[in-house]
Amino acid sequence: MLGNGEVIRKHETSWDKLLGHGDEPFDLSFPHVRGVRPSLTLKATVVRSYDNQHSALLDSIVEYEIARDTDAGHARLAKYMTRKFRWVSHLNYAVEQFQLVLDQCPVNHPDRGAALTNLAWARLQGFVRKDLQDIDSTTSLFRDALALRPQGHPDHLLSLYHLIDTLHRRYSKEHTAVYIHESAQLYCKLLPLCPEGTYLRSIAAGANGVDYVINECNKFPINASDDDSIHLRRIVLELCPLGNERRPEALDNLSWAVLTRFEQRGDIDDIDESIQVRREAVSLCPEGHSGLDTYLNNLAYSLTSRFNHQMKSHDLNEAISLYEEVLRLHPVGHKSRDFTLNNLGSAILNRFKHCGDVNDLGRAISLLREALTLCTPPPGDPSRDKILNNLALALEIRCDKSDANEDLDEAIDLYRESLRFKQQGHPTRHIHVHNLCSALCSRFTQIRKNEDVEEAIRLCQESLAALPSLHPDRCSSYMRLQEAYLSRYQVQRKPVDLSLAVDNFRLASRHPTQGFPERIIESYNWTRVTELYAHGSALEAYSTFFELLDAHLMTRSSIASRREATTTFHYARSLPVDAGSCAMRRHDLQKAVELVEQGRGQQWSVASRLRSPLEDLRSTNPNLAHKFSKLSKRLSDAQGSAVSTDRAAADRAETQYRRLQEQWGAAVAEIRHVEGFSRFLLPPSYTDLQVAALQGPVIILVASKYSCSAIVVPTSGEPYHVRFPRITLPDLEKLKDDFATAIRHTARMRPEEPRKKLRVLLRTVWDEIMLPIVNVLQHDLKLRRRSRIWLCPTAAFTSVPLHAANPFRMKADRSGPEACLEDIYICSYTPTLSALIRSRQAMKTCVTPSFAAIGQSQPGAGQGAVLPAVDSELELVHELVPSNVKFTNLSGDGATQAGALDALQQNAWVHLACHGKQDHEQPYNSRFAMRDKPLTLLDIMENNSPEAEFAFLSACHTAVGDEETPDEIIHLAAGLQFSGFKSVIGTLWGVSDALAKHVVEAFYEKMFEDLEDGGVMDCTKAAWALNRATHAVKTKLPLEQRMVFIHIGV
Repeated sequence: MLGNGEVIRKHETSWDKLLGHGDEPFDLSFPHVRGVRPSLTLKATVVRSYDNQHSALLDSIVEYEIARDTDAGHARLAKYMTRKFRWVSHLNYAVEQFQLVLDQCPVNHPDRGAALTNLAWARLQGFVRKDLQDIDSTTSLFRDALALRPQGHPDHLLSLYHLIDTLHRRYSKEHTAVYIHESAQLYCKLLPLCPEGTYLRSIAAGANGVDYVINECNKFPINASDDDSIHLRRIVLELCPLGNERRPEALDNLSWAVLTRFEQRGDIDDIDESIQVRREAVSLCPEGHSGLDTYLNNLAYSLTSRFNHQMKSHDLNEAISLYEEVLRLHPVGHKSRDFTLNNLGSAILNRFKHCGDVNDLGRAISLLREALTLCTPPPGDPSRDKILNNLALALEIRCDKSDANEDLDEAIDLYRESLRFKQQGHPTRHIHVHNLCSALCSRFTQIRKNEDVEEAIRLCQESLAALPSLHPDRCSSYMRLQEAYLSRYQVQRKPVDLSLAVDNFRLASRHPTQGFPERIIESYNWTRVTELYAHGSALEAYSTFFELLDAHLMTRSSIASRREATTTFHYARSLPVDAGSCAMRRHDLQKAVELVEQGRGQQWSVASRLRSPLEDLRSTNPNLAHKFSKLSKRLSDAQGSAVSTDRAAADRAETQYRRLQEQWGAAVAEIRHVEGFSRFLLPPSYTDLQVAALQGPVIILVASKYSCSAIVVPTSGEPYHVRFPRITLPDLEKLKDDFATAIRHTARMRPEEPRKKLRVLLRTVWDEIMLPIVNVLQHDLKLRRRSRIWLCPTAAFTSVPLHAANPFRMKADRSGPEACLEDIYICSYTPTLSALIRSRQAMKTCVTPSFAAIGQSQPGAGQGAVLPAVDSELELVHELVPSNVKFTNLSGDGATQAGALDALQQNAWVHLACHGKQDHEQPYNSRFAMRDKPLTLLDIMENNSPEAEFAFLSACHTAVGDEETPDEIIHLAAGLQFSGFKSVIGTLWGVSDALAKHVVEAFYEKMFEDLEDGGVMDCTKAAWALNRATHAVKTKLPLEQRMVFIHIGV
């Protein structure tokens, strides 16, 4: 009745025609308006009133007055809008009439919404024609009308549009962001409710509708400190659904917004989202699309940013491939070729810094020089300063590699030129400043010009002052400052400069918003400086490195990616033993034990946390224990083993893993607030680690470039330091190589030939290494003969057969040979003290005996030659295993990868006879040969076998680790121990299947010799049984085939 505002057409009819439709509704149609034919549905009837219904009559009179005043208002408003010369008096009259109507429609009146709309519409027309100035009250009227017309109301859509239109008008007057933001949000509600082909849809989706809003939103600058800026980009993206031609642009704008926030705050979720939406933008642009080169370039930029933060090589490799594709789209003569050359050159330079291929450095410099020749000085080319900076960085790096001073001088000149275009206050000025400071420090150390280092310090301090406290690049400011102070200390030797350098090492390493890789590198450099100058912060530096690397590994979603992350810092592989040596040189043996343990086997340590025993926590806080256990299971299940070729899917999986890891970390923090659990999953203290020595001392052998020695951890009390005065790291490396040569030589010898070279080497091991240890065990610890000891070798010691140390000499009285190590003690190995503790904690008091013998004499193609003695070895094992034990024989076609995995999981005891191969390039691909495909170390690690007890690995190279990272102890025997086997027998080198069965037979005879008297299978007897077995076959087997077997675990 009250109308909705806009005059479209006039329609005249008679009362007879109007009332002739009876009680049925009818449509009135109008000519096309803006491509749409408007229509109106009416229903007319006669209402008769009676005198005795006073209340009804009064209501009727009020309704009549409302209708009358409304009609009068519309009539005057129509005159105002349609006549050539507008009379403001018509507008004012219309506004007065509509205001009268509104005054007669209280809050709950059914026509109040229409009254508000009519008044607002009239005022809006006056504002549009500049006859009224007040737009605020008009906006409020439309907002009130919308509140009375929620979704589902027949006029809800029109009220939405009216408010949007008013906000547009208001924005055009004031250009205040909040109005266009609200318009965009309201369009997100309006458009999904407007069917295609309707009049309202045509004007809302047109150039003056949503397109106008999108254009205006895109004009606003991206402000990383304002989350509303990102929210606005999300709204714009919502206005560009799939199929909308503007969606790629909206995706890219959102990506820039979250990327900018990432650069300011360092939140990895932001860079992940930036990459995700840019992948979608690229997917929406087929070959030939005008924006494809831009979106490819921007995706590459985001990938490079994530590489700089997390140092995942696949990000950088993908970025370089994308930049190469963009360069193909920008041939010679293209206006953006210089920009693309710069981006590609910078990415290739990044790869050189990561991988060290000198060809990358040469190509990067060539690309950057070409880019510089193509660009004109600003303001002609806005990318010139970036090209100058990147070329300078490349030349500085080349100077560092080749000592070409002319490169360094040119780099400094280029840095200075680039800074001229980055005035104070520019958001990226600090990047250019940091690079210039580094170059100035390099020149200072060469030519000792004080002005260089003083300028570097001043510039860095200015840069630091300009950055917010949590800006990620403050880390770079600290790094450049420590470089400057250290350079000055190296020349002037003022202790205060060394102290200032260490302060900045500390600040850089602990800056929370910078990615782990940069901080790990900085903490590594901190350790080097403290060792070089004997600074008191050395142990703190080592601890910081281990903490950061551990936290970095926890963010990686797969075992393989953790391995990649570790090898990225290959130059730091000696830090665990160097840290131990440092603590020993400072006479802090407990700290030495803690640091060696903290730094070694970190990949095992990270994985084991997801299998932490929770019995104590369950008795204290069962709900929290359940929550943590559930999160650990989800996190373990989320770990991926295969490398996905679908990078978008891989990114999603890694994001999911990281968010799970954050929840898991929050649960750990919650547990640490429970009384008695303050050190839950923290690096173990010496007291914690000494538990490993409850059943016999553990000897940690530390091989560092600073010193080679051992620490004896006794059952109780302080550890003992055993020095090796005549053994240095080069001596040990030579000893290791000599053993490898001697073992290879024995393969060409007859079994009866004496192993003279091997005996000489084992005598050296006895005299220089094990005899000093035995002296401490016998004289200081009073350890009885035939007691058990555990050897925990590090670095080069892991490749030396310590258990086989033997003097090979007669006693002084000629009464017989001197005792060797295995005559005196029962030797076992343990990768780390924590591994031994975990195995003991997991021991069950009663396990149903089950034994599986797995053998493969005819492995699948490419896995090795036929092993003719394997089947007879399995038969021998079957004969020796007690008859009351459930026995499974898996061989031939049954010994497949899946079958072997199942047997490992279903049986407490396992004997494996097959080819074994250690993969030195990819140690997680170390494997046992099966009929169909290999059983890899990765398969074993992912196969949790909590009920497992003992495994005998009658295969080659099952207990020898990776030469590149020996202290990660990545080998097949360690993998079985991690998966649940508490006691494992492995091999240090190749083993003859024909000869191995002698050791196998003697071993199981000893292992089960008392079971006929009612004994139980006891995996803790394995070390003793192996000791007796190798002694029993002394006359049957050559030396290297006896000493090849070692025991690991309980």
